[in-house]
Amino acid sequence: MDKRTILIAEDEPKIAALLEEYLRAVGGFDTATLHRGDEVPRWVEQHAPDLVLLDVMLPGMDGLEACKEIRRHSRVPIIMLTARTEEIDRLLGLEFGADDYICKPFSPREVVARVRAVLRRSDGLAPGGLLLAGAEGVAGLVIDREGHRATLHGKALTLTPVEFALLCTLLEQPGRVFSRNQLMNAMYADYRVVNDRAVDTHIKNLRRKLSDIDPGRTIIESVYGIGYQLLQGNA
Repeated sequence: MDKRTILIAEDEPKIAALLEEYLRAVGGFDTATLHRGDEVPRWVEQHAPDLVLLDVMLPGMDGLEACKEIRRHSRVPIIMLTARTEEIDRLLGLEFGADDYICKPFSPREVVARVRAVLRRSDGLAPGGLLLAGAEGVAGLVIDREGHRATLHGKALTLTPVEFALLCTLLEQPGRVFSRNQLMNAMYADYRVVNDRAVDTHIKNLRRKLSDIDPGRTIIESVYGIGYQLLQGNA
């Protein structure tokens, strides 16, 4: 099997070199490095890496805008690297389609572990092949777990690995109310502690993509004080 390729978008040479060394030596990945944000979206489109490590503060185009541009044409997993610890910056990254974030300073081994965790999610979140959602699930929704594809009324849903994980989890038990903690465990295989608002942000993005195809229809419902449920039937 060919090695996975990780794109490192980082303008600090020492940090970029450290990440490259650990991802190659410890993770067994191939790597490529860019130092400008405005070079990242086109590189991703042309070379199709398996994952992008994307620093928030980049010259030419900041990481958040680069993330947004990537999401126009690719669902490649994206992990944001940031020295900003304010919650708003983390949520902005998730809003633009990032799958995870790591705050500086960080351990290079932690980065390798997080890269592996995100890749595991994108490879297939659970066994099972094709899952059709009809009378007992959501009319018109088709999930292909192995191919990491989802369609609604025959139209492709371009979902990030985290959004795909959430949709699969909700669809496994239509009508069940999942707490935010339960959904966080589905989002992150390492069971880390994540702010509840991260779940809300991903659900918001998932709802928007569903609504773009089927406007006016409620597929995922908020249950006040508890979490979210996928509505059964819903033809």
